[in-house]
Amino acid sequence: MLRRVITTALLFSFAASPIADGADATALWSGKVQALFDVNCVKCHGPIEQKSGLELDTPEAVLKGSELGAVIVPGKPEESLLYQNLAPKSDPHMPPKKQLTDAEREIVREWIAAMTVAPVEPVATPRPPREFGSVTEAVDTLIAEGWERRGIQPAAAADERTWCRRVYLDLAGRIPRQAELDEFLTAPAETKRAALVERLLASEDYVVRMRELWDVLLMGRGKRDSVEDRRKKNGWWAFLENAFRADRPWNETVRDFLVARPDKPENKGASWFLFERRNEHQRIAEAVAPVVYGTKIDCAQCHDHPLAREIKQGHYWGLVAAFNRSKNVEGGNAVGESAVGGFMNFTNLKKESQPALVALLTGRTIPETWPAGEQKEQDGDDRYVDPKAKPRVPKFSRREAFAEAATTDNPLLARAFVNRMWAAFMGRGIVHPADEMNGRNAPSHPELLDWLAADFASHQYEVRRVVRGIVLSRAYALGTAVAEPETFAGALERPLSAEQIARSWRIAAGLSPGDDTLRRAVITAIPEVMPADYNATFQQAQFLSNSPAFAGILKPASDGNVGRIATLPDSADRVREAFLIVNGRLPDAEESTQTTAFLHAHSGKPEEAVRDLLWAMMTSAEFLTTP
Repeated sequence: MLRRVITTALLFSFAASPIADGADATALWSGKVQALFDVNCVKCHGPIEQKSGLELDTPEAVLKGSELGAVIVPGKPEESLLYQNLAPKSDPHMPPKKQLTDAEREIVREWIAAMTVAPVEPVATPRPPREFGSVTEAVDTLIAEGWERRGIQPAAAADERTWCRRVYLDLAGRIPRQAELDEFLTAPAETKRAALVERLLASEDYVVRMRELWDVLLMGRGKRDSVEDRRKKNGWWAFLENAFRADRPWNETVRDFLVARPDKPENKGASWFLFERRNEHQRIAEAVAPVVYGTKIDCAQCHDHPLAREIKQGHYWGLVAAFNRSKNVEGGNAVGESAVGGFMNFTNLKKESQPALVALLTGRTIPETWPAGEQKEQDGDDRYVDPKAKPRVPKFSRREAFAEAATTDNPLLARAFVNRMWAAFMGRGIVHPADEMNGRNAPSHPELLDWLAADFASHQYEVRRVVRGIVLSRAYALGTAVAEPETFAGALERPLSAEQIARSWRIAAGLSPGDDTLRRAVITAIPEVMPADYNATFQQAQFLSNSPAFAGILKPASDGNVGRIATLPDSADRVREAFLIVNGRLPDAEESTQTTAFLHAHSGKPEEAVRDLLWAMMTSAEFLTTP
């Protein structure tokens, strides 16, 4: 019963906190109004179409009004046409075929009321980036300045046990063993955190953890075990692990899997990034965009992006064209490329045909001469570096030219990476969602994002430098607090990945962390990694309550914790030990009373009682989140 009660609570443990009301028009726009207009208004009044000359996708556009004049009187919603036209039976009525709820209209009214003075767009004055002695110093300074601007008091620092557990989960992909936690707690206070971070960064646990994270971010979850098996067999996992083990520059790693021509044995698996997508060039383009631009571009397939003005239809089809000469080579994992063809046009909403040039979001275009008129290119040996090679490499490789441009003169690459890593360790990106870094999602701390990206690029895209700087920061070490998540004024609960869960379960059970059967079972039930919004499912609760794979590690074997704890002299000792090995802390008074009573009531079957207690604790919300 105890196990079922705690497990069921998982379904309700990650409810999003409501956006706080306030009088700041900017906060109201980004927190409430923009999303409301995106759903109800921007289709007809946005980047793609501007009926009556009215655009509603930015505050500045709203203030410009329509062909008939102003639609907003700042500070006076009742005098503003925009608000008046939302009322029932208004004429004209907006939206035309829908009535907004009273709560939705109140959001618009509150926003207009908060605009006591029409905002004036500031003139940007370029200033040199500030200098900091380390990544951690930059994070601490710029985050603290954000708290001060917002008038926020951050949470108190988390205790040492919580911080240790947090950093093990983030860098090693598991909870610490009890001996590892004890070692940390007794280490010299002034150096213990930095020393632990360095030890973890140098460990194989870190290498595997980063590979597991980036395998999913780059490739998505494999829906079948065979997908994982092929990634491993064809060297993709080894390629990623080698990169993180050697701390290879991130831009070099990205270039290798975009070019897909391994030049060293350790890079053999790089081509699997393209090969697994089986010549589906649109899938390739959609996978590449978040890596090199930091944003998805899927919405620009049929027209310019309906919300982010900077993303054009040409960017989507240009990225497709960068790879559409590529083709998998049978009998291996090599990806060939033709020296000719691949010239294509796309049609916009106005039925106009446009050439798909390889154009990056940075504004750079890959130069290439198109065949004139009906002229057809002739393929031949003279177009390849070595015509006898398999696969042959064209003298002009379109995908290599794109990869070079995307990884050598592209500030978006660095911004995308540091934002993803910030999200992985802090619970959300400086831009949220982390893979939507575009004009619709402003960074919460723009100077920090700029600084981190510039520092990353200037230090040869050194991954460990970014990781180290974030996890040693004050913001990373905070306890929980009731605050807007984008302020990073308190630690955000983060659901563990399946790999973190499986490995941590085995450690809590007193077993070695590695076990493929359990890991695959958890992945099947809990596949998401870094979800923008977490929603636990009934199927997950069922898995946590009844999984045979999980039950298998809680058998009272001689080498496991169930049998060991059951032999302790009394119930209080068993409860204390259970909390230390599972949660890394002692129980509070209420927990101690309830769990001691539970064990005492089942004293006739101590091993079964301990098993049920550990099961309940190991499937609880506390265990399944990063503290």
